[in-house]
Amino acid sequence: MKLGKVEFCNFLQILSLFLCLSGMNQAEITRSRSKPYFQSGRTRTKRSWVWNQFFVLEEYMGTDPLYVGKLHSDVDKGDGSIKYILSGEGASSIFIIDENTGDIHATKRLDREEQAYYTLRAQALDRLTNKPVEPESEFVIKIQDINDNEPKFLDGPYTAGVPEMSPVGTSVVQVTATDADDPTYGNSARVVYSILQGQPYFSVEPKTGVIKTALPNMDREAKDQYLLVIQAKDMVGQNGGLSGTTSVTVTLTDVNDNPPRFPRRSYQYNVPESLPVASVVARIKAADADVGPNAEMEYKIVDGDGLGVFKVSVDKDTQEGIITIQKELDFEAKTSYTLRIEAANMHVDPRFLSLGPFSDMTTVKIIVEDVDEPPVFTSRLYSMVVSEAAKVGTIIGTVAAHDPDASNSPVRYSIDRNTDLERYFNIDANSGVITTAKSLDRETNAVHNITVLAMESQNPAQIGRGYVAITILDINDNAPEFAMEYETTVCENAQPGQVIQKISAIDKDDPPNGHQFYFSLTAEAANNHNFTLQDNKDNTATVLTKRNGFRRQEQSVFYLPIFIVDSGSPSLSSTNTLTIRVCDCDADGIAQTCNAEAYILPAGLSTGALIAILACVLTLLVLVLLIVTMRRRKKEPLIFDEERDIRENIVRYDDEGGGEEDTEAFDMAALRNLNIMRDTKTRRDVTPEIQFLSRPTFKSIPDNVIFREFIWERLKEADVDPCAPPYDSLQTYAFEGNGSVAESLSSLDSISSNSDQNYDYLSDWGPRFKRLADMYGTGPECLYS
Repeated sequence: MKLGKVEFCNFLQILSLFLCLSGMNQAEITRSRSKPYFQSGRTRTKRSWVWNQFFVLEEYMGTDPLYVGKLHSDVDKGDGSIKYILSGEGASSIFIIDENTGDIHATKRLDREEQAYYTLRAQALDRLTNKPVEPESEFVIKIQDINDNEPKFLDGPYTAGVPEMSPVGTSVVQVTATDADDPTYGNSARVVYSILQGQPYFSVEPKTGVIKTALPNMDREAKDQYLLVIQAKDMVGQNGGLSGTTSVTVTLTDVNDNPPRFPRRSYQYNVPESLPVASVVARIKAADADVGPNAEMEYKIVDGDGLGVFKVSVDKDTQEGIITIQKELDFEAKTSYTLRIEAANMHVDPRFLSLGPFSDMTTVKIIVEDVDEPPVFTSRLYSMVVSEAAKVGTIIGTVAAHDPDASNSPVRYSIDRNTDLERYFNIDANSGVITTAKSLDRETNAVHNITVLAMESQNPAQIGRGYVAITILDINDNAPEFAMEYETTVCENAQPGQVIQKISAIDKDDPPNGHQFYFSLTAEAANNHNFTLQDNKDNTATVLTKRNGFRRQEQSVFYLPIFIVDSGSPSLSSTNTLTIRVCDCDADGIAQTCNAEAYILPAGLSTGALIAILACVLTLLVLVLLIVTMRRRKKEPLIFDEERDIRENIVRYDDEGGGEEDTEAFDMAALRNLNIMRDTKTRRDVTPEIQFLSRPTFKSIPDNVIFREFIWERLKEADVDPCAPPYDSLQTYAFEGNGSVAESLSSLDSISSNSDQNYDYLSDWGPRFKRLADMYGTGPECLYS
C-alpha cells in the first residue's frame, strides 16, 4: 500500500501527537530522586517534580507551536503560586515554557542533522518571593529523526579500469554512498545499491557497492569504455525511501590478445643503384590491434639472398620495420634481391597463447635500377715517386678509370688544378700518363697530393675522382752551412790551444744514410797564427787559439773562413765565415766588454792628473762664458725706434694697397728672388766682427740645392740681425725657387721693366703658353700690340 504526500504528512502529525502524549504522561508520572527539601517550621520527607528526556519530531511543518512536554512540581497546588522558568540551549528562542502550567513548546522547525539534542535547565520558583521551591534540574530534548535525507556519493563520479578479457566477477571499483539520517533509528540510513545503466556488462553488490564484471571476454578492440549509473536507496530499498545516483566510467585496459599480421603477403620496391649506404629502402608494418607495450614488435630477415646487403630495424615510435642498405648496390652485378621478413611481438602474454602465433611473415622484393654512374678508378689512391732532378716531361706514372655502366663510355683525364696550383704536373687526356711540367724541389715540397678527374666522353657531367700521392726523391743539391749564427769571442788573456767555439752544420738535403760533414780551414786561412780548426768526426768541429796575448787595441775582430764538405754524391761544399771578437774577460773567462778602446795618454801623466787638468779647463771655460755674458748685458739695450724696425710697419686690413706703386710696406722681391743683393745687417747689441754678403745667383744649381742655400742664407742673416726674433722663433719664407725657365712672371718687378718688351718667345714654350702668346705676342695674327 502506497501513501501519498498528504497522507504521509497526516501520518507524521498523528505520530508526533502520539509521541507527545506519551512523553507528557511519562513526564507527569516520573519523579526525581532529589534530596528532601526543608522549609522553616516543617519538614518534607518526599517531594519531586517532573524532569526527564523529551522527544520532538524533526521537520514539523505545522502552523502552531509544537508541544514538547510538561514540567510539574509536587509543591504546585494549582493555585498559581508556583512559577516555572526555563534556561539552557534554545531557551526562549526555540523552546518556550508556560510559567503557570509548565507546558513546553517548540516555536521553530527543528533539524536533527543540524543538532540532535538540546540540554536545558528547569526551575520552579515561588511567585511571591521568587525563591526556588525545588532545586534546579537538567533535562534533554532529543530531536527524533525522520527520513528526510537521500543517500549521496561524496566521491563521485568515479573512473576505473579493468583489463579486457577479464573473467566474470572481476572487481572493478567500490562506490560508497552516505545518508545524513540517524543510522541508529529505523531504516532511514540503511542504504542498498543497484545498477541502473551498464548491464549486462557489469553488476554491483547491493550492500557493499562493489562493481564487478558480469560478462566474459569483453574485448577492448570492440569497445574500450563503458558508462555505468549506480543508485543508492535508503529504507533498505523499500518503497518510500530516498535515493541518489552516481556515474562510473569503466575503461578496458589492453592486454596482448592480438598477434601482429602483415596486410600483404609480399611487397616490391625499386631502388636506384646510386643510393648511398645506410639509406632507407622501404618501410613495412605489421598491423597489431593492441596498443602500448603489447603492440611493440621486432623485425628480422630470416631468409633471402639479400642478408648481407640489407638490414631491417624497428622504429620505436611507429613500430614500422625500416629496411636500409648495408653495402653499395651495383646494377651490373645484381638486379634484384628477395627478403623474407618476420614481425613478432616482444611481450607475449601466456594466457593468450591459444590466440597465436604472435608473429607473421612477408616477402620483400627489391629491384635495383640502373643509373648513369661516373667513371671508377682502378685504385682509390695511386702512389708514385720521382726524383727532384727529373727533367720536364719525365713520365711519373699512369692512372686508369673505366665507365662501370653497360655502355662503357670512353674516359678523358685531367688534373684538378686546385690541388696543383703551381702546375708541376700534366696528364695525358686519353692515356692517363702523368708527367712533370716544371722543375721539382724536394726541399720546397716533398710530397704532392693531386686529384685526377675522369670524365665520360658521352656525358661530361659524370666525373670520377682519383687521388695520386707523388713523392719527390732527394738529390744532393744543397751545400752544407752553419747550423746557426755563432757569436764567438776570445779573451785577451786566452792561452794557446784554448777552445773558443764548437760549430756544427746543417744541410737541407735528406740522404738515406744521414749526413756526414767534414770541416777544415780554407787554404788562405790554414797558415794563420791566431786560430786553428779541429774536425771532431761527429759532424762538429772545434775552433782553438794558436797564441796568447790578443789585444782589442790592435785588432778587435777576426774573420775565420771555414770550409764544410758533405758526403753526398757528388759532394757539395761551402765556405762559412766565423766572426771572432776580442773581449776583456774576468778571472773566470767570462767576457765583460768587447768594444775597442784607445788608450792614448801623455807620457808620465797618471789618470788622476789627467782628471785634474780637465777640471781646470772646464772651470776656465765657465768663467769666460760668464764674462762675455756680463759684457753683453752692459751694452745698449735692445730698444729700437719705430722708424728703424721694419716689423712695426703694420698694414691695416681694410687697406686695399697702392698696387704696383706701393713699395713702402714690403719688398716682395726680396722674399721671392734669391738673386737680389742684400745689405749686410748687423746686430745693434754686439760689435760686428764678420759681415755676411748675399750669395750670388744660383741659376745653374738644382732646386734642392737652391732651397738649401736659400734657407742657410736667411739663417745667417737672422743670426746677425738685431731686429730678428729670438733664436727659437719660427721663421717662414715664401721662396718659390728658380726652376722656371721663364723666371718670375710676377708684376712686382714690372715697374722697372720696359713696357715695350717683346713677348714673342712665349710661343716657343708650348701649348700651355699659347693663350699668353696670343695676348702679348707681336706676330701677324696677334690682336694686340
